[in-house]
Amino acid sequence: LRFIFFNLHISVWLLFIINILLFCWILFFSVQRTMSAPIILFKPGTEQAKGKRHIIGNIQACQAIAETIKTTLGPRGLDKMIVQNSGTTTISNDGATILKALEVALPAANVLVDLAKSQDAEIGDGTTTVVLLAAELLAMSKPFIDEGIHPQVIINAYRKASKHALQVVNDVAVDVKGESIEIGGKKGMSKKELLVKCASTTLSSKLVATQKKHFSELIVEAVMHLDDSMPLNMIGIKKIRGGSVDESELILGVAFKKTFSYAGFEMQPKTYVNPKIALLNIELELKAERENAEMQIKNVQEYQLIVDAEWKILYQKLEKLHELGVNVVLSRLPIGDVATQWFADRDMFCAGRVEALDLERTMAACGGSIISTVSSITPNMLGSCAVFQEKQIGGDRYNIFTGEAKAKTCTFLIRGGAEQFMEETERSIHDAMMIVRRALKNDKIVAGGGAFEMEVCNRLRKVALEIKDRDQFFVAAYAKAFEVIPRQLCFNAGLDSTKILNKLRELHAAGHPSAGINLAESNVVDNIEAFVWEPAIVKANAIAAATEAACLILSVDETIKTPSRSANIPKGMQ
Repeated sequence: LRFIFFNLHISVWLLFIINILLFCWILFFSVQRTMSAPIILFKPGTEQAKGKRHIIGNIQACQAIAETIKTTLGPRGLDKMIVQNSGTTTISNDGATILKALEVALPAANVLVDLAKSQDAEIGDGTTTVVLLAAELLAMSKPFIDEGIHPQVIINAYRKASKHALQVVNDVAVDVKGESIEIGGKKGMSKKELLVKCASTTLSSKLVATQKKHFSELIVEAVMHLDDSMPLNMIGIKKIRGGSVDESELILGVAFKKTFSYAGFEMQPKTYVNPKIALLNIELELKAERENAEMQIKNVQEYQLIVDAEWKILYQKLEKLHELGVNVVLSRLPIGDVATQWFADRDMFCAGRVEALDLERTMAACGGSIISTVSSITPNMLGSCAVFQEKQIGGDRYNIFTGEAKAKTCTFLIRGGAEQFMEETERSIHDAMMIVRRALKNDKIVAGGGAFEMEVCNRLRKVALEIKDRDQFFVAAYAKAFEVIPRQLCFNAGLDSTKILNKLRELHAAGHPSAGINLAESNVVDNIEAFVWEPAIVKANAIAAATEAACLILSVDETIKTPSRSANIPKGMQ
C-alpha cells in the first residue's frame, strides 16, 4: 500500500507539472502569434509599389511618353494622327495637343502631360522640348539609381545645376529693347521685323511652315494692335471652309459669322458708318401664350385684348431702340420675323442668336453693355465703331465691326479645305501669338536650332569639372541631357547627329555660343545671324519646369493606388 501511495503521489505531481508546461507553451505561442500578426492598414484591393524598382519604373514610363512625341520636334518633325473613340480625328505635331488627346494611365507619366499643358498655357511654345528634356534628365539619373545612389542626392545636384543653367540664359540672351535694333550684323532692324523672325521660328515646326511668312506678319500685326496689356482673349479666330490657306486674313476689329435670320433681313442695310450698337440679352419675338402664362377668359374680346397687349409690348421695345437712334441690334436670344421686318422698314440691322463670346468681344471693343431690359436703356449703354459691314467671305457672310471705340481687338479668318488642317492652323497661330506676346514683354532672345542647349551643356561641363565630390557626376549627367534637343533635331531631319554634335561641341568650346543647326541648309551656322531666334523666357521656363518635374518623379518612392468605390458595390447595385 505504501508503494502504491508513493507512485500515485508522484503521478499527481508529474501531471501537475505537465499541465503547467502545456499552459506556458500555449501562452507563449499565443503571445508570439499576436505579436507577429500582420497589420492591415489599407482596404482590400489596394495596390502598392515602392522601392528602387518602382522609381526606375516611373522613369521608364516618362521615357515612353517622350518616345511618343520626340519625332514631332523641330521644323522637320512629323505629325501624329489621334483618333478618338467618337471617331474625331486630330492631326498635330504640337506636344501639348497630342498629350492632351492621349489617355495616359500611369500617374508618373501624367506628370509630364501636366508639364506640357502648363508650358502651353504659360508660354505657348516649347511643349515638346520641355517633355524631352525632363525625360532625358530622368534617363541620365537611371544608372545612378540602379547603383543604389539615394534619389535626394541626385535631386540636390540637379537643382544646383539648374541654377547654373538659368544663369546661362541671362549670359547669352540678346537684349532687343528699343524700336531700332542692331542684331545679326543687320543695322536698323525694327521691333516688328524682330517679332516676325520670332514668330517664323515658332511656325517653322508647324503644319503651316510653308506659309510662315504670311502668318508671321499677320500674327505680329494682331498682337501689336492690342492694348498695352495685350489680352489674347481680344483676338478671335474664325475658321472658314473653302479657299486656300494663303487667303487667310486678319480683320482689325470684331468679325463673326452671320447668324440665322428671318424673312425681311434682305432689305436691311449691310453697311453703316459710325453706327450706334445695341447689345441685348432678350428675345424680340412673339411667344405662344402657353409658354408664358395661364389665364381664364370669358369671351373673344378678352382674348383679343391679351393679343393686343403682347403686340404692344413688342412694339414698345422696338420703338425704344429706334428712338435712341440705334442702327445695329445684336442679341444672344432670337429676333423674330416681325422684329426683323420692322427693323428693315426703318433701315436698321439686326442679328439674333449671337454667340456669347462674340457678343462680349463686341461689347469690349465697341463699348456699351449687354442689356437685359429695353425699358430702362439709355444712350450711354450703346456701343459704337467706325464702320459696320456685312461681307461675303467664302461661302458664308460675316458681320464685321472695325474702328473700335473702346478697346482694340482683331479677328483671324482662317481659310482651308479640311477641318483638321484649319484646327491645327488655329493651334499654330495661338502658339505663335503667345511667343510674340512674350517677346514683346521680355525683350530678350536666344539662338534657336539647338544652339542654346549646346551652350548650356558646354558651360555645365566646365562647372562639373570644378566640383570635387560625387556631385560632379550628377552635374555632368545634367549637362549631357541638354544634348537631346539638337540630337533629336538632327534625327528628325535625317542628318548625321554624331557628326553635327561633335562639330557643335567644338564650336561652343571655342567660344561660339550661337552656333546651332540650320535645318534649311542642313549645316551648322550662327543662328543669331541666321535669324533663328526664340524668346529667352521660353528656355528659362523649360529648364525650370523640366528640372522640377524630374526631381518630383525621383522623389516618389512609393505609389499607393486605392480601389474605386464601385469595386466594393455588388454588380446588381452598380
